[in-house]
Amino acid sequence: MTNELKQDFESGMVKHLLFKSKLRSYLYGGKINQGPIRDPTQCAFGHWIQQRALGPYAHLAESRELERFHTLIHQEANRLMDLHDRGETEQALAGLPAVEKIADQLTQLMRTMEQKLRTGL
Repeated sequence: MTNELKQDFESGMVKHLLFKSKLRSYLYGGKINQGPIRDPTQCAFGHWIQQRALGPYAHLAESRELERFHTLIHQEANRLMDLHDRGETEQALAGLPAVEKIADQLTQLMRTMEQKLRTGL
């Protein structure tokens, strides 16, 4: 069980990192499909949250917080992408630390969830 749990949360973490990477790439001028960056329901991490955090792990209070922060990070990504699209690239890039702060909160929530599941809380 613990190995499956570890793999499950690592999978979620990779999906979360992929989102951050795609956003950064877009803001630096990369040609990226905007859908998964703009829409939390299209993003791979959003799918993980729906299938795992709000599925078998829904009993944990952190699962709702995870969903809330996930929505928040997409709202911030949209704001930065809109700045970029208006040619305000410097301001968009200056907003990346705010995204990182939300991302850190998401990561911490996932670690807490995994720990609680490991210890049977």
